[in-house]
Amino acid sequence: MYELQGRLKYLGYYTGPVDGVFGWRTYWAVRNFQYRFGLRVDGAVGPATKAKLYAATRGWRPTAPATPARKAGFAGPVLRVGARGGAVFDVQGRLKFLGYYKGPVDGVFGWRTYWAVRNFQYRFGLRVDGAVGPATKAKLYAATKGYRPTATAAPKPAPRTTGATTTPTGAVVGARGRFTAQEVRLMANAVYGEARGEPYVGQVAVAAVILNRLHHPAFPNTIAGIIFQPGAFTAVADGQIWLTPNVTARRAVIDAINGWDPSGGAIYYFNPATATSAWIWSRPQIKRIGNHIFAR
Repeated sequence: MYELQGRLKYLGYYTGPVDGVFGWRTYWAVRNFQYRFGLRVDGAVGPATKAKLYAATRGWRPTAPATPARKAGFAGPVLRVGARGGAVFDVQGRLKFLGYYKGPVDGVFGWRTYWAVRNFQYRFGLRVDGAVGPATKAKLYAATKGYRPTATAAPKPAPRTTGATTTPTGAVVGARGRFTAQEVRLMANAVYGEARGEPYVGQVAVAAVILNRLHHPAFPNTIAGIIFQPGAFTAVADGQIWLTPNVTARRAVIDAINGWDPSGGAIYYFNPATATSAWIWSRPQIKRIGNHIFAR
């Protein structure tokens, strides 16, 4: 287990302590690694994942000392909306220490964290993009030398799909909130109507976009309002929203509710082969999954 965490940390996917404990941060690091390397995304370290991890970390040595930058937290992946774990917890604590962040220090990079980062970046003359990269991390650490995390404010472990709670009424409770049975069905309908031919990770990404819009000030603040917003989803326009979704679409929704966001915090997506709007091409693109391009 130490070796697994060490190799994932070497690649920047794992940001927690190398303590030999397969916790939630290790689980999500494995999932992100699997997604990046085209493996089955299940959070389990089987033969295929091990082989790919070993091939990707040939330069890793367990006794290699950490660089000053990595010790200070400036190295590693850029933190964006949808990220979670100890690194996000630290950023939120430091932003709260400075007065930029007013929300809970929960290790979940939501929209309140995003706007706090933007305000900090603007105040300190950084590029204002809401993402916590090396320059923002360095400036944040320099500005919070007196910050000390409290013993009672330990980050909560990131949940996984099997940790979803379903209430007697059918509501689902996860990292992204509590959703009624009707809202879960409606999101599954949207995922099925919009992305049933896409790879599973692409279906999760579509569900994540819906949830990202829920916390964005430019969109309605209800699931129904988002999905039925005029012109928002092709499946609503052509009636495919009313097709009966399969279990895969529902599972994708549950994964998104539990915090998995393969879209990287996107609030838009489109198929470049069929898109007719010039405006959508102007949006900053994040990544492509299957036939869809995800954008901000």
